Amino acid sequence: MNGASREALAAARERLDALTDNTSVDATALADELAAVTALLDREVSLRRVLTDPAQAAEAKAELAGRVLGGQVSAETADLVAGVVRSRWSQSRDLVDALEELANVADLTAAQRAGKLDNVEDELFRFGRIVTSSTELRAALTSRTAAGSAKGELLRSLLGGRAEAVTERLITRLVTQPRGRSLEAGLESLSKLAADRRDRTVAIVTSAVPLSDGQKQRLAGSLAKLYGRQMHLNLDVDPEVLGGIRVQVGDEVINGSIADRLEDASRRMAG
Repeated sequence: MNGASREALAAARERLDALTDNTSVDATALADELAAVTALLDREVSLRRVLTDPAQAAEAKAELAGRVLGGQVSAETADLVAGVVRSRWSQSRDLVDALEELANVADLTAAQRAGKLDNVEDELFRFGRIVTSSTELRAALTSRTAAGSAKGELLRSLLGGRAEAVTERLITRLVTQPRGRSLEAGLESLSKLAADRRDRTVAIVTSAVPLSDGQKQRLAGSLAKLYGRQMHLNLDVDPEVLGGIRVQVGDEVINGSIADRLEDASRRMAG
């Protein structure tokens, strides 16, 4: 997103945070309803265009959204959507992307309240690794001919009882409603949203051998100092990693031994 849409999304995220700060609000139910609104506007192109038409008055668009959703969602969801459509959007598609993000953030907020956000982050990462390593599974989950219900059933067999309920919901929505994205891109986006819930950056760490607890703590601390943010480590083991370790933070890749990188980080901090 850019321009007006980026500003509108930022405002919507602030409204969502203010709403979910109230612990009486059911964040899981809010997520489900926002996901339903996302699916509706993804299907109804003409409605979406009217709700993002800059020539229409903001209040008129909010009233239209209220009439469409009246009785179908909670008052909290209806008010949140009304606020979203009052904003100016650069493209009509951006409105749907924003609502989908709000739904995912609401689910992650529910996980955070329950003290399960770390588990969800790790499960999203591990599921991505499983998909990458299994051509057959990826083909089944991304097939354009397979029904969404069949994909959902496959995910239930894979994740049901083995992953947090929030993880299963997030992945199921992504797989059954991909909206033109690759599975890998969708999982990466979810991981970033999960990290943002704690204002953390995700570092994907691939090492030749498993890291000890002490090594993980020192690496996380050095990376946090280097990047100025708390780091969440997603850990993977690959014996073929050159230099013993590979760290990816966003688009930046660091290769080298643990000792070398820690020493380098310390030198940078020392000036």
